[in-house]
Amino acid sequence: EVQLVESGGGLVQAGGSLRLSCAASRFSFDDYVIGWFRQAPGKEREGVSLIRRSDGSTFNADSVKGRFTISSDNAKNTVYLQMSSLKPEDTAVYYCAARFGRQATMNPYTYDSWGQGTQVTVSS
Repeated sequence: EVQLVESGGGLVQAGGSLRLSCAASRFSFDDYVIGWFRQAPGKEREGVSLIRRSDGSTFNADSVKGRFTISSDNAKNTVYLQMSSLKPEDTAVYYCAARFGRQATMNPYTYDSWGQGTQVTVSS
């Protein structure tokens, strides 16, 4: 069973930065798409950034383009989300998730494994 553990959330002022980490274990890392998703109170879970492990391609939601960067460290089986120029509307619980195969999709319902989530709060 795939295991994902997020870390790095916290409280930051608007305009600040945070880096989230997602440590993955118990699967063939190269065969998966890893995604970061977020869910704010009363809102649907939404895709933020994806990375396709087979070729390193990345994808970002329009709302975070130019501000968030997803990357990975193969040796550590860890995926990162560097978040900059944070806004109060970025406040949410952030989850990493994995899906088998190469299709990179922002649809959370297609992901097989999820971490427990980490809270990110951006104050104005």
